[in-house]
Amino acid sequence: MDHHGSGEAAPLGGSFGEGSMRVWAKATGLAVHLLTASGAVLGLLALNAATRHDWSGAFMWLGWALVVDGIDGPIARRVKVAEILPRFSGVNLDLIVDYVNYCLVPAFIVMEAGLMAPPFNGIAAAVILLTSLYHFCDQQSKTKDGFFVGFPAIWNVICFYVFVLGAPAWLVSIAIAVLGAATFLPVKWPHPLRARALRPLTLGITALWLAAAFAALLQGFPSSVPVKVVFIATAIYVVALGAFRTSFADEAGLEIKDE
Repeated sequence: MDHHGSGEAAPLGGSFGEGSMRVWAKATGLAVHLLTASGAVLGLLALNAATRHDWSGAFMWLGWALVVDGIDGPIARRVKVAEILPRFSGVNLDLIVDYVNYCLVPAFIVMEAGLMAPPFNGIAAAVILLTSLYHFCDQQSKTKDGFFVGFPAIWNVICFYVFVLGAPAWLVSIAIAVLGAATFLPVKWPHPLRARALRPLTLGITALWLAAAFAALLQGFPSSVPVKVVFIATAIYVVALGAFRTSFADEAGLEIKDE
């Protein structure tokens, strides 16, 4: 007797195939989340290197974490992880990992590396951690045309600059104070990959900066004059582009973070 009210049996092959596809989709989603989460492990390795004062090693691991952070988002969107695994928020996972690598590890480096004398090193580290929390919980921290609103808490990059340039303590103190305050100002900062304004030029400069960063890791700190020139020129370009977007470009609207 047919208890399902139909005289036709379900095609076993089709049902099995659909089930296999669902399993494969979920496995793919989990793999992407694991890729994002691996950034935390890279952050731990960077922290371990910093405890041994292996600064090149610390920034190398932070660099790999930056690579993971750059590729996991496009992959997640391509395979539609949010639809496959709606229970687990890739956005929240990414924010947690980013706070570790962009803020916590650099704050530790600032305290541990002797960039400033105590207690100023501890105060500077606290400024990094506290101001960054406000950036990460800001629901209007991005524009639709690929700019951040307020300093985007890229303290890993700022610390890297300090080591590459061999910046003195007074300059490090001023930079941390100014950038920490800039978290709360409506100044725009371009995303190196997503900013639409002058995008081909920005991508080219980003590629040049990455090559210089790799050279810096090989050379040690402080770096050679050519590397310093690339770093300084890139910083000037980023600040100028952000200032132009802030002052002259039409407001493109804000992108609200997903919950």
